[in-house]
Amino acid sequence: MMKSKTIRRWSFVHTWTSLICTLFLLLLAVTGLPLIFHHELEHLLGEAPQLSEMAPDTPHLDLQQLVTAAERHREGEVVQYFGWEADEPNGVVAITAATAGTEPNSSYTFMLDARTGEAIEMPAANGGLMMFFLRMHVDMFAGLPGKLFLAFMGILFIVAIISGVVLYAPFMRRLQFAQVRHDRSSRTRWLDLHNLIGVVTLSWALVVGITGVVSACADLVIEAWRADSLASMLAPYRDAPPMTTRAPASNLLDIAAQAAPGMQPDFVAFPGTRFSSEHHYTVFMNGSSHLTSHLFTPVLIDAQTLQVTAVGERPWYMDALGLSQPLHFGDYGGRPMQMLWAVLDVLTIIVLGSGLYLWWVRRRSLQATAREVAA
Repeated sequence: MMKSKTIRRWSFVHTWTSLICTLFLLLLAVTGLPLIFHHELEHLLGEAPQLSEMAPDTPHLDLQQLVTAAERHREGEVVQYFGWEADEPNGVVAITAATAGTEPNSSYTFMLDARTGEAIEMPAANGGLMMFFLRMHVDMFAGLPGKLFLAFMGILFIVAIISGVVLYAPFMRRLQFAQVRHDRSSRTRWLDLHNLIGVVTLSWALVVGITGVVSACADLVIEAWRADSLASMLAPYRDAPPMTTRAPASNLLDIAAQAAPGMQPDFVAFPGTRFSSEHHYTVFMNGSSHLTSHLFTPVLIDAQTLQVTAVGERPWYMDALGLSQPLHFGDYGGRPMQMLWAVLDVLTIIVLGSGLYLWWVRRRSLQATAREVAA
């Protein structure tokens, strides 16, 4: 049995960590709900790219032809990345910008029909309602400071969950499991509901809280990868002169497939971008299962000679990042997991809201008691 002094300490920790983070956690829970169904909502809002119907065996253009098509569509810009989506095998997502090193929020995203080179706009990737939800959820339009602030809120959320479990554990012995005392005051009923739903969502909330903190620190994780793993792979090029000519990108995917057999391309980073170097194309390869599709192996290809110069080992922190982001949004188990994530998200909103209500009612009660004593 915990001593009253210990209970007061844990109660103080739970109250204040919850109060500090609750409004921001409500923001994350509300904006995260539509993001669980972002593919479906993009189709519903007419913002998903639609490719032309063509014969199933229509051949694809090579990568250099697609580069030409992308730069023709966005005159004065260069291709930063090409990416592939599992549900659109005939499309290539292109990201272009004024320079290769332009930061992501200033880039432009669209899709190319891999068979014709036709450019199809992707409104949701460049603005609109879904992008608003994503930016509010990721960084509140504040860039890295916003991400790190939300990471700190996530840490407070985890502490609030743990302290809540410590406080609730002794009371679980006194009440039947899932008991809500309907014959008591409104505050007591809401306290029981708050505790019950908190227990039901406990594991999920911890998973989402931890993966959210990891995802919010993505920029720091990527910089660590650049300074460690990528820098070691680029060591032979440290004193290389600036590149004046670049070999066509036509056969990059075949070259990467030979270097990483059994894997498939997820995206290509062009020379000068954050995920490559001034002297390389980098093809990020992944596996075909739900798990390995989020684990990336970089294949560095000399942009002049088209020779493979390195096949990167994945550091543990990049694996953690790769696994955290899809788990955070319930991307592993298809529609059933999406529905489960949505239900648990709504229940978490109820836990957060009821926590605020309980604090407000208790505060009013203490103020009323203080006035009576003073009178």
